[in-house]
Amino acid sequence: MALTANSSIGDWLADPTGGELIRGLLAQSGASADSLTPVLGLPLQQLVVMSQGAMPQSVVDDLVRAANGGEIPEDAAPQGWTEQITAGRFTGKTVIVTGAASGIGKATASRIAREGGRVVACDIAAEKLDALTAELPGIVTVAGDLTQQEAIDRVIAAAGDRIDGLANVAGINDDFSPAGETPDAVWDRVIAINLTAPFKLMRAVLPLMEAAGRGSILNVSSEAGLRGNASGNAYTASKHGILGVTKSAAFMYGPKGIRVNSVAPGGVATGIPMPPHMSEYGSGRLSPFQQAIPTIATAEHLAASITFLLSDDAVNINGAILASDGGWSVQ
Repeated sequence: MALTANSSIGDWLADPTGGELIRGLLAQSGASADSLTPVLGLPLQQLVVMSQGAMPQSVVDDLVRAANGGEIPEDAAPQGWTEQITAGRFTGKTVIVTGAASGIGKATASRIAREGGRVVACDIAAEKLDALTAELPGIVTVAGDLTQQEAIDRVIAAAGDRIDGLANVAGINDDFSPAGETPDAVWDRVIAINLTAPFKLMRAVLPLMEAAGRGSILNVSSEAGLRGNASGNAYTASKHGILGVTKSAAFMYGPKGIRVNSVAPGGVATGIPMPPHMSEYGSGRLSPFQQAIPTIATAEHLAASITFLLSDDAVNINGAILASDGGWSVQ
């Protein structure tokens, strides 16, 4: 079978020609094939996303050509997991999705739209939202900083009188610093984006959901919301905090027909950039635990978990924390 961009990284490494090409590419940056262990099941194409801009598409194209005598063959049937759209699952529903211009937020917005939902896509990156509109005609976009109340007001106005769902996906990394090193600027920004903004958006949609007697809210947490050794002080605090917000709201509003749940991702190949200045001590302390991540997921993997809990398929689930982490949390 020909190696293509959609062949798994594991298949590339197992192939005599493909393995030599991949190992040669890694050697140029001083890396080894062992670094790819968590992503063996992902397609080679995913390396472009994971590189955070360091690997252009042309590198993958050149690898495919080199493995196939200078040609890029047509892909055979998809390998491994493939996204299965549930037609009509969100028909008639208006769902707000934050962080919708890229990564998990984009995959979530895309899936809801393709399953019939009216999506209000929010992100601070206006140009990327414009590109998303071209991909998903019919979505409503709102560009703005959700740490500011005026941006939240514009989101609610764009959604209109009916809001059936809210997916709080937007988030940022911290600098892996422990509490004794965490600067005010890092703490304030991470807490504002990862915790305060989702809370304020929840607060804004809840009266409409309460009046309708129904609604579903999904807050994205993290492995760092379940343990203390997955990230730095600020990020860990923000993701523990969003679980508290989720559980409290689920308890308070469950009797009113509103479900509030959370998904806690592990390693995800979204290409979200890390801050430029990372804590040396924190990075070194966390490294052995991050190397134990069993698998790296794609944004579409997470969108599958998120849209399930957000949809009516999760009708009897409220206050749940779903670890969508490939089993990392049970290690």
